[in-house]
Amino acid sequence: MALAQNPYAQYKQLAINTAGPEKLLIMLFDGAIRFCVQARQAIEKNDFESSNKYLLRCQDIVNELIASLNMDYEISHSLFKMYDYINYNLMQANIRKDLQHLAEAEKYLREFREVWTQAIKLVQKPPLNQSTGDEKGEQK
Repeated sequence: MALAQNPYAQYKQLAINTAGPEKLLIMLFDGAIRFCVQARQAIEKNDFESSNKYLLRCQDIVNELIASLNMDYEISHSLFKMYDYINYNLMQANIRKDLQHLAEAEKYLREFREVWTQAIKLVQKPPLNQSTGDEKGEQK
C-alpha cells in the first residue's frame, strides 16, 4: 500500500524491475556504498542503532552479490573470497563500531564498482568494422 502512495518508491521499483543485469550489479554496489557512508556518519555521531541498520543493509547487499555468483567459473571463487572479506570487515565495523574496518570495506566496494563499470563498458562497446577500421562501417 505504501508503495502505491510514494512516487519515489514507485520510480525506484520500476528502475529495478526494468534494469538489465549489468545495471542491477552497479545499483547493488551503489546501494552498498551509500549504506557504508550512512553507517560511517552514524558511527561518528555515536548513533549506533542507525549504524547497525545501515551496516546490516550493506551486508545484505554483499550477501546478495555472493549468492549471485556462478561457482562453475574460477573467477567466482576469487570473487567469493573478496566479497567474504568485505562482509568480514562490515561485521567487524558493526561489532566494534570501527571506522577502519568500515573504510576497508567501502574501499573495496568502490574499487569493485569501478572495475565492473569498466568491464560493462568494454562488453557493450560496438566492435570496429574489421574491413575498414571504421566503427560506423562506412567504406572509405
